[in-house]
Amino acid sequence: MVHPEAYPEQGPLGGKRVVVTGAASGIGREIARVFAGAGAAVAILDINEAALAKVAADNGCRPYLCDVTDPAAVAGVFEAVAADMGGLDILVSNAGSAGQGAIGDLPIEELRRSFELNFFGHQNACQAAIKIFRRQGRGGTILFNISNQSVNPGKDFGPYGIPKAATLALMKQYAVDHGREGIRANGINAGRIRSGLMTDQMIVERAGARGLTPHEYMAGNLLGVEVTASDIADAFLHLAQMDKVNAAVLTVDGGVMATSLR
Repeated sequence: MVHPEAYPEQGPLGGKRVVVTGAASGIGREIARVFAGAGAAVAILDINEAALAKVAADNGCRPYLCDVTDPAAVAGVFEAVAADMGGLDILVSNAGSAGQGAIGDLPIEELRRSFELNFFGHQNACQAAIKIFRRQGRGGTILFNISNQSVNPGKDFGPYGIPKAATLALMKQYAVDHGREGIRANGINAGRIRSGLMTDQMIVERAGARGLTPHEYMAGNLLGVEVTASDIADAFLHLAQMDKVNAAVLTVDGGVMATSLR
């Protein structure tokens, strides 16, 4: 076991032990980079072994192969992480995938598969983290990568947006049920981000669904700018440091009134 004092108290997250799921690409990769750069000891989880190893090597993280849709596998990996790093302080529950299709025509199996990753994957990771937080007796932090689709559904994007809306409710429930244990649950509603999840082809398709050009789609916000994966990672870093914030959603999309919580 490596004890917390083995990690230097350097940076805003110095000494903190962090798990990031879905960390081999896109937003997850940027979260791993930013949190490691802030002084945290970071364990990264994904199913893509080669990409995971590269992120680990590039950022000094600990890689763990893990399918977050498998509750037993998640529980085992989280226990291994806690043993390897001497505990756990922060979970960034990020893993997800973006399916498309008109909801009335969608095979039920596809919707269930999306829920397994985009909702139950979060629940599996959170339950494993809660068990460790309670054993340590000093609280903890859970940060969810939700999506602005949770409050602003896109045409033919229900397979992704519906479980994300459920994940928004899940975040609030964790805050309600476990806040008195010193466990904070907050989330980021990310806007449109070029990543492994949102490929160039998907951007073309989603822009077309809204009757926009790809540029208009990606920069269609009040600032007229495209938001990047590193912008989302920076937002997670700030949220991780807000010790008296709970049940909060921070929307990072350049400003879109349809996604503004009210």
